[in-house]
Amino acid sequence: MELRTLRYFAAVAEAGSLTAAAARLRLSQPSLSVAISKLEADVGVPLLVRSPRGVEPTSAGRFLLGASARVLDDVDQITDALRGFGAGTSGSLTIAAVPTLMWHRLPRLLRAFATEAPDVEVKLVDPPPWTAIDMLQQRTVDLAAIMVSDPRRFTRRHRGGLDILDWGDIPLVAALPPGTEAPDPLPLSTFDGERLVLPRRTAAVPSLPEAVENALHRHGVAPASVRTVETIQTSLPLVEAGMARAILPDPDGASLQRFDVVVRRLEPAPHPLRALVLMRAGAASEPALRRLLALIAH
Repeated sequence: MELRTLRYFAAVAEAGSLTAAAARLRLSQPSLSVAISKLEADVGVPLLVRSPRGVEPTSAGRFLLGASARVLDDVDQITDALRGFGAGTSGSLTIAAVPTLMWHRLPRLLRAFATEAPDVEVKLVDPPPWTAIDMLQQRTVDLAAIMVSDPRRFTRRHRGGLDILDWGDIPLVAALPPGTEAPDPLPLSTFDGERLVLPRRTAAVPSLPEAVENALHRHGVAPASVRTVETIQTSLPLVEAGMARAILPDPDGASLQRFDVVVRRLEPAPHPLRALVLMRAGAASEPALRRLLALIAH
């Protein structure tokens, strides 16, 4: 029993006439009659009663008409879904992104993506950058968004294994305890003799610690102490508690507004971090991923 023959039978039963159904299907009436006769022979039971007024389904035909409607509807839905995969409007994407990019930049991107591709399921994970790269290479995520202090060095190191898309600058700003009176911009020299909190270095992906240390060294600023924490997000409670100050990334000037800290631009401004979007080499041919990357590129 072929899907094409089921469509022929449904058209005949609904039209009540071989002639009308043949015209709708753009077939010759003899060809359609042969197809219906073969279907009846295959199933071993008459499906239509023929008369001068046309055709009507038998009880077996009525059963087949209902069953074929369900089957054909399922097939149409499957076909539409597969076309959605091809157009990049269906499917699923798993994205690994560092938390700072999760706070504002990624939601803004996904809001635009959901407008274009509402049926693509997006899953998010927020590992540290070196883990995000491992997950990408292990094919457990489709895309990784990280921040680096030296994009050229990172690109040279991973050229060939990863495709890399530049996602723009991430400025560094001062994060101060709540209630702190401070000018804007804040002189970088203000950190001289202060307690500073800074995420730990990672040789795999040089990022915020290297950028902050380079800026302080370049301008001769020496904090009284530097407390090392695991991540950017674990440094913020210490700043909110008034236990330290920090220099943190603030994508789009909006990410740190959700925390109870005083945010100030810095003068002179440290070199910004760079946001990079990573994918496995050649993976950009996937339609849903290609659609998302087009939004990032704009």
